[in-house]
Amino acid sequence: MIESVPAGFVKFYESKVFTEETVPQKLKTLHDTKPGIWARIVVLEGCLDYVVPDSPERSRRLESGDYGVIRPTEPHRVELLGKVRFKLEFLGA
Repeated sequence: MIESVPAGFVKFYESKVFTEETVPQKLKTLHDTKPGIWARIVVLEGCLDYVVPDSPERSRRLESGDYGVIRPTEPHRVELLGKVRFKLEFLGA
């Protein structure tokens, strides 16, 4: 089952599309979002692993057309698996 962002949250920002060559190093190392900010990592092409070290059951492989939900303040990172295109969508109440 794919987790969803809580009702009432709307997208207020969308990142540019990243590739395996343009992804910021910060996304590949452990980081989080601010309190109250949810996000979606949307895979447009290829695949990557969304890793939540403190909650392995929330870690998952995301393939083209998939998205992962990033909870506020939850430490996470991505592992790229070859050629990939993805973006981030940030949502707030």
